[in-house]
Amino acid sequence: MQTGLTENTNPLIIKLSFPARDIRYLLERGYPKSSAIRFVGDHYRLEKDERNVLTRVIIPPSTAIARNKKRLTCKEVTGKKILVDGYNVLIAIESMLECHTLWLCDDGFVRDTRGVFRSHNNTDITVEAVKHMCSTLSKCSVPYVKVLLDSQMSQSGELAAIIRQEMAMASLQGEVSTSAHADFDLKNAGSEYVIATADGVIIDAVEKIIDLPAAVIEEKGSWAEIII
Repeated sequence: MQTGLTENTNPLIIKLSFPARDIRYLLERGYPKSSAIRFVGDHYRLEKDERNVLTRVIIPPSTAIARNKKRLTCKEVTGKKILVDGYNVLIAIESMLECHTLWLCDDGFVRDTRGVFRSHNNTDITVEAVKHMCSTLSKCSVPYVKVLLDSQMSQSGELAAIIRQEMAMASLQGEVSTSAHADFDLKNAGSEYVIATADGVIIDAVEKIIDLPAAVIEEKGSWAEIII
């Protein structure tokens, strides 16, 4: 995946490049991730949000390899059922549409680092993100899509209705549901589904994954910035 800005134009990428290098060096030698980030973060006097970026982006090598092996492309999910981690996918696509930085992480998945999950509100950008998600899934030629939303989010019912409408417009067969234990449901969906998420805990628990935000970026020709 290309980078939207060259590595020497984004101050944050410049500032974090050496800490990222040092953390990866420690992880390759078996140091725990939390300890490595704390040690390096203290050494470089990094702020909390900068450490959060490194926590999201840098993945221990063995975990990154295992996750990358599970990742399927849009072509590879043709004919397979998809279970979408709704908020995880849509918030990342919203970040892309609003030109926030998206990070291509060590395990090959695209993530945002805004941390807006609990404060998320449905906007016109949300509707646009749903359209892009449905368009990409339609082009993947999947026979069935289930979108799962966290019912604890205040506007999850409204968002479910928006997704149902856009799925119908895109001629996608499937359903949208809310759950009070969405992460549990995603991790225990079974092998009949390919899971669409970038949540590392869920990725580690399931067999096959599609990175839908990355697929949308590829379709649109948009760019994700890469931490070096």
